[in-house]
Amino acid sequence: MIINPKEVTKGPWKMFFVGLVYASLSILLVNWFFAGDPVLSKFSGMIVVTFCVMFSLPFMYYLIKQEEEQDEEIEGVWTVWKAHSDSLYAFMWLFLGFIIAFSFWYIVLGNANLFNAQVETYCMINSPGDIDGCVTKYSLDNPIRTTGAATREVRFLSILENNVYVMIFTLIFSLIFGAGAIFVLAWNASVIAGAIGIFTQYNISQIPMGIFRYMIHGFPEIAAYFVTALAGGIFGIGVIRNGLRNEKFLRVIENTTILLFISIISLIIAAIVEVYITPLFF
Repeated sequence: MIINPKEVTKGPWKMFFVGLVYASLSILLVNWFFAGDPVLSKFSGMIVVTFCVMFSLPFMYYLIKQEEEQDEEIEGVWTVWKAHSDSLYAFMWLFLGFIIAFSFWYIVLGNANLFNAQVETYCMINSPGDIDGCVTKYSLDNPIRTTGAATREVRFLSILENNVYVMIFTLIFSLIFGAGAIFVLAWNASVIAGAIGIFTQYNISQIPMGIFRYMIHGFPEIAAYFVTALAGGIFGIGVIRNGLRNEKFLRVIENTTILLFISIISLIIAAIVEVYITPLFF
């Protein structure tokens, strides 16, 4: 009621501030209410994401529903992109707001439990042979910069494999729950925030540099997830609205395939940039 999803279509950049508010509320609520709980504090990382999802669901549902209605009338790669680009920009602004708020409060609050699962995920991708040692190494109490010990080829395959899994889960969640894909996307925003904390050695003044470090490859990667979420949501709503034999539904299938193809290409580009280009600057 306070923030109307319909206003987003008049300015995708407004979603940046929505992301800041929702992510800040999520992490602060978890820190206030669950930090002292001996059981729930162990799952703080997941509870933060859950709160963020609950806040964001109305926006996701509205945007996906609106995109599906447009999708019934368009065809062709360029037309599909032009029709859905506004929503993609809105999602990207939302995601950037998530990352900045999560990174800021994670470092300011200094509570390692807030992103415990996220740091483990970071270690699973970057140090699969010694996850426990990696978690200890990069904890808030013992911040040490990453050494990049894994070879580029191993990191490339590991990163691409992880990203494809995330894409598949995003597609499944959006097909089953419609707006449910926001869970995967909020989770990834929190993982990147944890990685920014590690990269900056939990120094708040270095957050802008950390964001730049991960957004070089992060934008094409996250764009791929959002395009996948749109594709899955559009397909699911298309089935409900038109059935399986309607001519409009066939157009929805074609456009969904185009969106998924764009997502895969974007993920490959993101993995190449992360492994071979980003290290040239950091």
